[in-house]
Amino acid sequence: MLFKKHLFVAAAAAMLSSTAAQAQKVEFTEYDLPNGLHVILHQDKSAPVVAVSVMYHVGSKNEQVGRSGFAHFFEHLLFEGSQNIKRGEFMKLVSSNGGQNNANTSHDRTFYYEVFPSNQLKLGLWLESERMLHPVINEVGVKTQNEVVKEEKRLRIDNQPYGQFANEIFKRLFTKHPYRWQPIGSMEDLDAAKLSEFQAFFKKYYVPNNAVLSIAGDIDVAQTKELVAAYFSEVPKGEPVVYQKVEEAPITKAIVDTAYDANIQIPAIMAAYRVPGMSTKDSKTMQMISSILSGGASSKLYKKMVDEKKNALQVAAFNFALEDYGAYITLALPNNNTPLNTLLTDIDAEVANLQNNLISEEDYKKIQNQFENQYVTANSTMLGVAENLASGYTFHNKNTNNVNQELEQIRSITREDIQAAAKKYLQPNARVVLYYLPTSAKPAK
Repeated sequence: MLFKKHLFVAAAAAMLSSTAAQAQKVEFTEYDLPNGLHVILHQDKSAPVVAVSVMYHVGSKNEQVGRSGFAHFFEHLLFEGSQNIKRGEFMKLVSSNGGQNNANTSHDRTFYYEVFPSNQLKLGLWLESERMLHPVINEVGVKTQNEVVKEEKRLRIDNQPYGQFANEIFKRLFTKHPYRWQPIGSMEDLDAAKLSEFQAFFKKYYVPNNAVLSIAGDIDVAQTKELVAAYFSEVPKGEPVVYQKVEEAPITKAIVDTAYDANIQIPAIMAAYRVPGMSTKDSKTMQMISSILSGGASSKLYKKMVDEKKNALQVAAFNFALEDYGAYITLALPNNNTPLNTLLTDIDAEVANLQNNLISEEDYKKIQNQFENQYVTANSTMLGVAENLASGYTFHNKNTNNVNQELEQIRSITREDIQAAAKKYLQPNARVVLYYLPTSAKPAK
């Protein structure tokens, strides 16, 4: 009877999963304007909402040594206004018309968006065309946003417990690639930059042929095409954006170091590995390994170190997926004064178990279900769909349909793939080990 029950549950789960996947298929129309702007349209009339977004293929990896932080700075600067939008009016126009907007920057791209009632589609298109066509980039805006960015850095990084950990990891994991600095960059670099340098950065990267306009929601496709042409056709095409990936030599001997943080009382142990970029199957596999190790209270590391041994207050493993490379990071905070090396040994033991043994069928099904749920959730809002469509085109070799193929990619990862990836990338001699300590533990000079 028990066996039959399991068969029924498995069959029901498979049927529901298949139904969800079919229901989640994202239909879209895509094309290029003559100026090179790639346009993606997704119609969904289930709610009177529309998301208008522009993804520029520029992030901190496009910056130069000594001029870090430019891409993140422009995330702020391009809200300053344009020739037709007075300074400080951009967000007021959005909110007064029932919308919301924001932007964010990564190492690889900058993403701007508005979510409006669908009868305000024209306003969203006009705002983004103004941002692209003729923003005002002057000394007043640069000085204003420079102070905004400094305050953001103080709040989010400088004064946050463990706020510097990503910076400390990445500058050791990458020695040549621009990933070695974080998107917020250096305030000294921004202070030293001239207005002409900001203007040149905009002219080079914020051009239609380096952008994707992605619109999702309650739209009429034919009418939207006409509106897109009306608002964006006059934006001049820029020079081709040429990017050359900086290759890093493999790490063949563990890099062991110490960093100090004045904002913490509890130390941490961290280990970081360089892994393939986000468009690869191995990157998705490493995400699965992260969930196996630390994805929730039933994960391997949490059960072992937090629940059973009680030697860790917190333990985590995650794949920081980026375009050129990824950073796979494990970390733990001790409980009851457990030595940091003991925590590292416990983490390494679970990694070794993945390398030496296939995960159980039960664990495999659980992780597949988790990722299928994440996939469905990621496309549950119009903004989520707009961003995922743009990301597919930008980061997956112009394959916008990646949004629909991702679920099959997840399902194609086998237990053997998980074991192979753990063996290949999580080697003790190919990592950075960082002892992240309170400043009070720093030896006196």
